[in-house]
Amino acid sequence: MIGTSQRFTPNGSAALEEGLTETCRRVRVGVQRLIPASRLEGILLGGGYGRGEGGVLQTDQGERPYNDLEFYVFLGGNSLLAERAFRMPLHHLGEQLSPEAGLEVEFKVLTLAKLRRSPPAMFYYDLVMGHRWLVGDDTLLAGCEHHREANRIPLHEATRLLMNRCSGLLFALERLQRPGFNSQEADFVGRNLAKAQLAFGDVLLTAHGRYHWSCLERNRRLNSFPFEGELGWARCLVPHHDAGVDFKLHPIRSTEPRDALQTRHRELTKLGGQLWLWLESLRLKERFQNAGAYAHSLTNLCPETSPWRNRLIHARTFGVSTALASESCRYPRERLFRSLATALFDRNETQKLSDLQPIRGWLQTDAQDFPGIVAAYAKLWGRFN
Repeated sequence: MIGTSQRFTPNGSAALEEGLTETCRRVRVGVQRLIPASRLEGILLGGGYGRGEGGVLQTDQGERPYNDLEFYVFLGGNSLLAERAFRMPLHHLGEQLSPEAGLEVEFKVLTLAKLRRSPPAMFYYDLVMGHRWLVGDDTLLAGCEHHREANRIPLHEATRLLMNRCSGLLFALERLQRPGFNSQEADFVGRNLAKAQLAFGDVLLTAHGRYHWSCLERNRRLNSFPFEGELGWARCLVPHHDAGVDFKLHPIRSTEPRDALQTRHRELTKLGGQLWLWLESLRLKERFQNAGAYAHSLTNLCPETSPWRNRLIHARTFGVSTALASESCRYPRERLFRSLATALFDRNETQKLSDLQPIRGWLQTDAQDFPGIVAAYAKLWGRFN
């Protein structure tokens, strides 16, 4: 399938599909009330439900949707002005619709002109290749052919995916260390472990130009991947990916005890660190012996970005006084890469807070404990994920 999906889930009940259809109808009506017809060019549902691979959660009350609903509103005119004019009204609409939908309804504002001129990226590929239109049709995507070629997704997109899912492991680690550990914490940790399992295989496929918008097709490709030579170690990604796909389509709320989740977390963190060093050595054409060497290397970890633009971003993020510092010519996401490598992959059971001192500089924080460092990381990650 390419383009519009006929179902939201692979095997959800008729009642679940009808409920999601009704939510889409309410979204369409709500958006059309907010945005003049002269400005509104299209609305589509992306994400898993837009691709027909949304998760189905089994509950005592029957089947329920699990993932967020991600709607993309295409507006005419300048993209920045469109975002400023309609971002908050659409955010409030999402807050109104979410309780009725039983899950979070999110809106993102885009312009077709920006989509057409943007370089290939995993996000755009997924959006163009699998979606469901509420207003408009695929003729609106003329000029977006470059977003249909998975082998054009650059390596730094694979690093970005891995960073995001390993950030989930970092957030899960902080939860696992909390004195009180309840069912809500267990569900959070279990969900992020499953996301990492899925992403690890996806990263390998992306690095070899074999990514696909469908998680089922990615799983088929990974199961037939020729793990040879230096990639022999990566065979273990296959059962993890199998589990990740199963969770994505048939999610559960984890009730595992802390000890069991900690064991799984340690295994995935070790595997994630190995995958990270392999990918970054491939992407940056420089071999890193361990996470510490990577974190403290002098290498520009985001070479695809513009130095002068990075200084402007630093000024906006950390203050004008930082714009002239030598490190400000680097993209701020590099700070996340180095912090993640230190706080997650270069971590051991005897690590002291003083060992995390470099992270304070990278994150521009004076946090005095691990939860504070993770909070500072999460704040910066929210801007550059």
